[in-house]
Amino acid sequence: MAIDWTIFQEIYHILLIVIVFLNLLAALTIVFYERRSPQIAAAWILLLLFLPVLGFVVYVFFGRHLYGKYKYGKKTEADNQFEQISSYQIEQLKTSDLKLTDAGKNFESTIALLLNQDHAAYSTNNAVDVYIHGEQKFKEMENLIRGAKHHVHMEYYIIRDDPLGRRIMKALTEKAAEGVVVRVLFDAVGVHKIGPDFYKDLKNAGGKVYIQFPLLVPFINTRINYRNHRKILVVDGATGLIGGFNIGEEYLGKGPLGYWRDTHLKICGGAVASLQKRFIKDWNFAAEKDAIKDDSRYYPQEITKPIGETAVQIVSSGPDSENAAIYSGFLSLIGRAKKSIYIQTPYFIPDQSIFEALRIAILSGIDVRIEIPCKADMPFVYWASFSYLGDLIRLGAKGYTYSHGFIHSKTAVIDGEAATIGTANWDIRSFKLNFETNAFIYNKEFGQKMNEIILDELESDCTQITAEIYNSRPFSVKIKEGFFRLISPLL
Repeated sequence: MAIDWTIFQEIYHILLIVIVFLNLLAALTIVFYERRSPQIAAAWILLLLFLPVLGFVVYVFFGRHLYGKYKYGKKTEADNQFEQISSYQIEQLKTSDLKLTDAGKNFESTIALLLNQDHAAYSTNNAVDVYIHGEQKFKEMENLIRGAKHHVHMEYYIIRDDPLGRRIMKALTEKAAEGVVVRVLFDAVGVHKIGPDFYKDLKNAGGKVYIQFPLLVPFINTRINYRNHRKILVVDGATGLIGGFNIGEEYLGKGPLGYWRDTHLKICGGAVASLQKRFIKDWNFAAEKDAIKDDSRYYPQEITKPIGETAVQIVSSGPDSENAAIYSGFLSLIGRAKKSIYIQTPYFIPDQSIFEALRIAILSGIDVRIEIPCKADMPFVYWASFSYLGDLIRLGAKGYTYSHGFIHSKTAVIDGEAATIGTANWDIRSFKLNFETNAFIYNKEFGQKMNEIILDELESDCTQITAEIYNSRPFSVKIKEGFFRLISPLL
C-alpha cells in the first residue's frame, strides 16, 4: 500500500507557519517591548532569522527579558521599601565614614557613582583578608560558622551534595541545634540536582532554607538567565565572606577541570552591614513567610569601631535594578586608571563600552593585562572570550591563559590602589542578567598585595598569548571564534 505523503506535507506546512509566527512574535517582543540594546536585539533577530527552530528554543531558555522585568520588578519594589526601613542603620556609616583615604581620593568619582547608583555605603574601618585557594577559604568558612553566637546568614549560588557540601551543612545544622539563628538561601539552578533530604536535618534543627527563583518544573530549567549568582556569608553581623567560590569538592580542585583558582574575601568592619543588608533584602523576597521584620539585632554596633584601615563599598546589581551598578563601577575604574589595569575572569565578553574603555586605556600607554582560562568549562563562551582578548592583544594589551587548572576569579586591580572582587564576570550575563555582588576596595596596601598575587601568577602559572601566537591560530579556531563572537551578546 502506497504511503500518502499529503498528510505529512500538511503537518510540515502547519509547523512551518507556527514556527514563523512564533519567531515573528519573539522578534516583535524584542524590538518593541523589551527595548534591549541594538547590539543584543540585532543578535537575537539574526539568530531567529537564520536558525528559526533552534533560535526560538534558545530564546525560550536565554531570552524573555520582558518576563524578567515583570517578575523582578516586584523585587525592586520590595527592595525600595526595605531601603526606607533600613536606611537609618547604614546612614551613620555613610556620613561618618566619608573621609576619603589616600586611595579613595584617587577614585572619588567611582565612590560617588556607586553611592548614587546602589546606595553603596563607603566605609573605611575594615580589615580585609584574601583567599585564593579553596582549602583556605572553606577552612575559614567552617571556622566562622562553628564560632557563630547569634546568627549565620548564607546566600550561595551552588552547593553540591558531596563531602564538602555535607560538611558545611553539618556545621550549619549543629549551630541551629545550639539555638543559633541559621538562614540559608540558594538559587534553584545551583541546587537543582539536590533533593529536600539534603536540608532535612538543618530544618529539623530549626534552621531555615529557601530556594530563590524556583523552577516551574522540577529538574527542568527554562530560565537560564536571571539567576542569583551571589556568594555571601555573614556571621553575627560582624564578619562576612564574599567572592567567587561556590561550595563543592570541585572548588577544592577535585573536579574535571583540575585545580580551581578563585578569589574570596573575608571582611570585618563597617562593610559587613552592607553585606547583611544585601542578604536580608534577598531573603525577604524569597522567604515571604519567614521575612525578617525587626532586623536591628543583625547590625551590631561593634562594626562601627576602627577594625582596620581598608575602605570598602559593597555593590550589587541585577535584573531588578535599573542601574547596572557593578558594570558602571567597572567602567569608572577603567576610566580612572593611570598606570595599570589587571583583570582576571573566566568569561571575557565585554560590550562595546567596556571594550572601548579598555582600548583607550591601552592606546594611552596603560599596562593592561587580562587573564582567562586555558581550558573551557563552556566552550562557546571560551571562544568568544578568546576573540575579544585577541583584539585587545593586537592593540597592545598583554593576554594570558591560566595553565595550572581553571581560573574562576572575578578580580580587577587598578593602579595597585583600587580593586573589585566578587561574583561578577566580565560578560553581559553578569552585567545585566544575573544577580551579582562585588566588593570595591580602595587601599594601597591591599592593591599592591593583589598586584603581587596576579603578577606572580602570570609569571609562574600562565602562558602569554602574544600577537604572533594569536595571529597564527588554526583556521578552525578562527571559525569558532567568528561564530561565537557573532552571538556573544546572547551568551
